[in-house]
Amino acid sequence: MNNNIAIGNKIKDLRCRKGLTQEELADRCELSKGFISQLERDLTSPSIATLMDILQCLGTDLKAFFNDWEDTQIAFKESDYFEKKDEELLNKIQWIIPNAQKNMMEPIRLTLSPGGSTYPDNPHEGEEFGYVLQGSVTLVLGRKNIKIKKGESFYYTAKETHYLKADNKTGAVLIWVSSPPSF
Repeated sequence: MNNNIAIGNKIKDLRCRKGLTQEELADRCELSKGFISQLERDLTSPSIATLMDILQCLGTDLKAFFNDWEDTQIAFKESDYFEKKDEELLNKIQWIIPNAQKNMMEPIRLTLSPGGSTYPDNPHEGEEFGYVLQGSVTLVLGRKNIKIKKGESFYYTAKETHYLKADNKTGAVLIWVSSPPSF
């Protein structure tokens, strides 16, 4: 997981919302256009004092800038994902929306090695959806075994014990979404 805070996009977003060019922001802050450009692409990091000056020129401050941080990020890169591997069950879970536990739904990218599975989940409130990107899986839902192949999806209420098991030859990669969050 990448622990660096990429502030460039957020500064660029604030600048654009103010209708300023990089040059205009640079002039207001007494910085170079090149510095603003590098900052927005996260190629350089400002000192706290410089960041405070830039934010003041953009009509905000450090507290407001970082307080609504989580609310402003909409797109996420692989470096934002949190990953957990289970060597015993032969699976890898990637939380592809950081901190999704606070949201209405929680999507993960699940990679199952051939014969891999998820840990059986007890019945709970909510619904689950999945889409198989590669390989195939068997959804075990209570006493039912449902085969789902690449390009197919599943959707169910989580009223019964449930888990996924990958094909023994191909394994599988899928997007799995739980609402409310339960992963």
